[in-house]
Order: sequence, then C-alpha cells, then structure tokens
Amino acid sequence: MLVRRLSASRHIRRLSTTVDQPPVLIETAGRVAILRLSRPSSLNAMTAEMGDAFAEAITELSGRCDEIGAVVVTGAGKAFSAGGDLQFLRDRAEDSAWRNTAVMRRFYERFLSVRKLPVPTVAAINGPAIGAGLGLALACDVRVASPAAKMGVTFVGLGIHPGMGTSHFLPLAVGEQVAARMMLTGEVVGGEQALRERLVASLDEDAEAAAVEVAAQMAAQAPAAVRSCVRTLRTRQEGGLEAALWREADSQAHCYATADYLEGLRALTAKPRAPPSFAGYEECSSDRPPNLG
Repeated sequence: MLVRRLSASRHIRRLSTTVDQPPVLIETAGRVAILRLSRPSSLNAMTAEMGDAFAEAITELSGRCDEIGAVVVTGAGKAFSAGGDLQFLRDRAEDSAWRNTAVMRRFYERFLSVRKLPVPTVAAINGPAIGAGLGLALACDVRVASPAAKMGVTFVGLGIHPGMGTSHFLPLAVGEQVAARMMLTGEVVGGEQALRERLVASLDEDAEAAAVEVAAQMAAQAPAAVRSCVRTLRTRQEGGLEAALWREADSQAHCYATADYLEGLRALTAKPRAPPSFAGYEECSSDRPPNLG
C-alpha cells in the first residue's frame, strides 16, 4: 500500500496487491472521503481483486468515522463503472452453477459492503454506470450524475439475470414500472431521463465536485444524528434484500451455463459490434427457495 500527498487538502491512498495498478483509491478532502474505482483503461470494470480492495477500503473508512463524516463513491477517468470485467464474465462460463452461485454472492458482498459504512454515501456518476456498476451506485444513499452519464441494467442483453442488488434497489429508486422496463429491455438512459425518473437526485457537469459538496454538507451536521438517520433510511430498504441477492446469484449462476450467455459474450466482443442472436428458451434458475443460511 502507498500513501502520497496530492495537495494541502487532499490525500490519496492506494489499495491493491499490485502497487502499479491499484484498483481502488481512497482520497480525503476535509471530512469527506472519496472512494474511487481505478481501472480507467477498462472503464473501471469490476474484478474480484477490485472487490477485495473495495471491501478493505470500507473496513478502513469505517474505522475512521471520527474524522470522516461522509463518503463519495466514483470512478477514475471517464466512467463510474462499466460493470463486470470481461475476463471475470468469461470465467463464469467455465465454472459450475453451484460454484458460480458462491462466487457471485462473494462478488456482490464485497461491493455492497458500502452499505455497512455508518456515514452517508454519495455516488458521483461521472460517466457510464452499467450493470453491476449501476448496482453499486444504487446501493449508495444519494446519487449525483453528469448529464452525459449513461446508466442501465443491461444484463438481459448479455443473456443473464440482473445482479449486484439491482433487482432490489432499482424498483425502490424508480418504482416497479420503470424498473421493469429497464430490467426487461436492458435500456440505457442518459442523465436527463435518469433525473426525471428519480434514478438520480441531481445533475451537474462536474458530478464529483457536486457530490463532494453534498457530502461536505452532510459531514457538517451533527454526527450522531446523521448516522442515526442513515440507519433509519437503510433499514427501510433492507426488507427482502438478502432473498433478492440469493435469487440473483442463483439465477445468474444458471444463466452462465446457457447457450444464450455464450452468444451474449460473443456479441459483446464482436467487431464490428452486432446485437446477439439468442437461440431460445433455457431455464436460468433452479426455482428453489433462496438459501438464507
């Protein structure tokens, strides 16, 4: 791990097993921490290593809440996150359904550990937030986006069930009808539409600066009252979350074994790009009750 001073008011901390390419950065600006996904060359695509580093960062920040009053989550470069890393997705087609269920639950848990922070979280959607990337943004308490940002739960276009809690958090944010439309079509929306449909709280050309400003306002309030309010707001959202995560992991695991998933992967990497040609009906779930143990 490496700590380097960026300016008189901001510090950066790199969390990685490989110092050359840290997948997660922690910066501080006053009482606001900025948690940055940092794989800009791949649009901050999410890997298992990034998930481990992210969870480590959450643990660290949770222990610093005497000095940190709010956390901004964002991405390096031009994207928030394009979702699951391509090699991670390819590996899923090679694994068994039972193992993939466990892999996906661990994958979700690492990024959704953001919900364990006792202080408010603000997602700064500075660019594309797609699939699991949007799931991470939805798990934050408040979302601020750039007007140019693109957001979507595009899983069905890849041949898989939605994951990263999107099937739970999206209906809470935008309502059942808009969520159903987005989930079942894989629609990608821009910033203005996201604001109209309550996917984000506000738009700003500099989403990160706006998010830091909102977070600083939160951090300036009475800490005990803010943390208590955070618990109240999140408690209202917790009902059914655990069952939804098991359902997502189980359904994704079964989808990974289908011909349609292989076709989705092929289309994703095809040059020139062309829409997938799905073969037909294959069951993507065991339809067993979720394992809550």
